[in-house]
Amino acid sequence: MLTSNGTRELSDALRRRCLYHYLDYPELAREIAIVRLSLPQVESRLVEQAVAFVQGLRREDLAKTPGVAETLDWVRALHGLGQRELPAQLELLLATLGCLLKTQEDRFAVQGERVLRLLEQRSDAGVAAGMR
Repeated sequence: MLTSNGTRELSDALRRRCLYHYLDYPELAREIAIVRLSLPQVESRLVEQAVAFVQGLRREDLAKTPGVAETLDWVRALHGLGQRELPAQLELLLATLGCLLKTQEDRFAVQGERVLRLLEQRSDAGVAAGMR
C-alpha cells in the first residue's frame, strides 16, 4: 500500500502496479470525531473551534493545504499551552499556526487580518470579536 499527497511523480512502472483511490478531506463532523478520538483529553470547545478554523483555512489559496495530521498537531499544541478554546490573543494564535502552515509562503500569507476573517466565517464569531 502506498500513500501520496500527489506532490511527487511516480514512475510509470510503479504506477502500473498500483490501484488508485482518492480521499478528500473529511467533513466538519467527521474531522471533529477524528480529533476527539485521537485527543480525548482536549476540551470539546477547542476541538470544534480548531477544526472549523482549519476547514476554512483549507478553502484558502495555499501552497500546502493542512491535512488532518496538521489539525491534530495544532490542537495538541494549543492544549499543551493550556488553551480550552481558541486563544483570545491574536499573537498566540499566530504563533501556533506553524503547526498548520508548512511553507514560508503560506506563513507570510496567513497573517492578522486574514486570520480574523477566517475566524469570522465560523459560526462562532465571538472569538474573533474578542481578538480586536
